[in-house]
Amino acid sequence: MPQTSARPASSGAGRPRPGLTRRVLALIVLAAAVVTAVLALTPGRDTTAGGTAAPATVSTPGEQQPANPQLLALARRDATDPLALGSPDAPVVLIEFSDFQCPFCGRFARETKPDLVRDYVDEGILRIEWRNFPVFGAESDHAARAGWAAGRQNRFWQFHDEAYAESRRRNAGEFNEDKLIAMARKAGVGDLARFKKDMASGAARQAVTRDSEEGYGIGVTSTPAFLINGRPVLGAQPTDVFTDIIDEAAEQARQREDGDE
Repeated sequence: MPQTSARPASSGAGRPRPGLTRRVLALIVLAAAVVTAVLALTPGRDTTAGGTAAPATVSTPGEQQPANPQLLALARRDATDPLALGSPDAPVVLIEFSDFQCPFCGRFARETKPDLVRDYVDEGILRIEWRNFPVFGAESDHAARAGWAAGRQNRFWQFHDEAYAESRRRNAGEFNEDKLIAMARKAGVGDLARFKKDMASGAARQAVTRDSEEGYGIGVTSTPAFLINGRPVLGAQPTDVFTDIIDEAAEQARQREDGDE
C-alpha cells in the first residue's frame, strides 16, 4: 500500500498544518479501506512464463463486499474515451484491469464480454471501461500501448477482440511489433504509420502508466480484476457471477434514483 506522509509547514512552530494533517489521515484511512475491499477476494496469481493458475474464487452477490464510494468514483464516464463501451450515463460501470497476455483475461473476453455487451451494454444498463494493467513483462507493455494506439483511431475494441481471439504463448514473440501491426491491420486500423508512431509515443506510455498506477493504488495485484459499481471481482468468473452482480447493482442504482425523486 502506498505510504503517505505529512510534510511539515515551512514556517511557524514546525508542526504540520491542521488541514493538511486531516487530509493525510483521511487518505491513509481511505487507502486501507480500499485495499481491504479489493484484497478481500484473493486470487491465485500466475506470474510464471508459461504456467497457468486457477481463476480466483468469488462469493455470491449477496456475500460480496458492499460497494465502496471511493472505488465507485474511479469510473471516468468520459464520453470521448475510446477504451470504453456503453453510455457514460449507464447506471452500472464495470472497470476491467487486464493484460493482453493473461489467459484468464482472454477467457473473459471470449466467453463473457459478448454476453455482457448484448444483454447490458446494448440495453444502456452497463458501461465497460478498460484499464491497461500489464504484469507479464515487455510484451504485455507493448500490447497495452498498441491497444491504446488502436484506440486513437477508434479501433480499440476491434484490436482487443483480435488480440484475444485465440490463446497465445506468453513472452514468445506473439506480441512483437510485427504481430501487433498485423493485429491492428485485421482490426481495421486504417493508418498503420500513425499506429506505429502512436504506439511508440510518450503519450501511450503515460496512458498505460496512469491505468497501472490506478490499479496498484487500490491493491490490484493480478489480472483480470474488475470493479462493478465499486464492488471487486477477481478472476475470469462464470458469466452468471457477473450478471448477478450487474443485476443487483442496476437495481440498487434504480432504488437510489427513485429515492432522489
